[in-house]
Amino acid sequence: MNTSILIVGSYEFLNALPSTIHEQASFSLEIVTSVNEARSLLRIRVPDILLVQASIDNSEKFCQWSKEQLALTSPYCILLEDRPLGDRHSCTGNVEQTAAILENVADAYVDFWWLNGNETQLKATNRLILAHIQVGQRDRQKYQELIDKNNTLSAIALADPLTQLSNRRAMERDLPAQILESRHKNPLSLLMLDVDCFKTINDTYGHLFGDRVLQLLSHRLKHNLRSQDLVFRYGGEEFVIILNNTDCQQALFIADRLRRQVGEQIFTLDSDLCLTVTISIGVACLQSLDDRGGITLLTRADNCLLNAKARGRNCVMGCTEQLCETKPLAIAI
Repeated sequence: MNTSILIVGSYEFLNALPSTIHEQASFSLEIVTSVNEARSLLRIRVPDILLVQASIDNSEKFCQWSKEQLALTSPYCILLEDRPLGDRHSCTGNVEQTAAILENVADAYVDFWWLNGNETQLKATNRLILAHIQVGQRDRQKYQELIDKNNTLSAIALADPLTQLSNRRAMERDLPAQILESRHKNPLSLLMLDVDCFKTINDTYGHLFGDRVLQLLSHRLKHNLRSQDLVFRYGGEEFVIILNNTDCQQALFIADRLRRQVGEQIFTLDSDLCLTVTISIGVACLQSLDDRGGITLLTRADNCLLNAKARGRNCVMGCTEQLCETKPLAIAI
């Protein structure tokens, strides 16, 4: 992957940089001639490395801004000093100047006052610049590795290992965001469902077969919903489904379709055991008085689920309507 380098400075400054920078195939170079242009560009995309000419207006303030505004995603900033000694105002003395820059302004500071440098000094300075670019490359690589590891850990923390669905923690994170997005825009509905007589399955065949039922049910739910719908294992044999852009009537229809698709298709647990499994579903729709966290919405769906089970299971209950079809748990061996 190419290292993106944004050069902030004059074209004379660009031409004075080490030729290796221009010739390196792994570098993707872009140049702007003012810090205002650079700020605008960084708001759109952030390069891996900044090379900033110290003599352009507000160079140090720009380097500070990139650190403060971009925080963790800030590029590795190398300030190249091309100002004569009399024009350097940060500190007096080379060591103090360098310390002040590194403490407050940039990640690296190189004296690049090439106008008074001989050939040997220029080669050494060019090597130092390339060395700092390599440091910046390593810094960005480590940052990307940390991001990748963090994403992996986040995915593990938010996934249910048995069903591979998102877990309750993920639902508690996503539901408030879905509610906020749907306010005054699109309707939002929520289904809460669980497996009828699941304890009987566990007690009769053991928990491994019970786990297999949950896995097959999860697969069936995922493949019978729309791409925008979110499915979570809420806990045990309970599941929550968030239906985006779905009103109450549509939610009841979707819930009953799921109920029928689960109950009418045999669950094959192994070559000798097949079960007819049914589910009960509670349906609730977002209302204007619901809290932002989704607690009242979940509570209504849970109450509807309890009503569905009280009516004999294998049915859908909503706040205003119900769809029922009660059947006993059928077992085929």
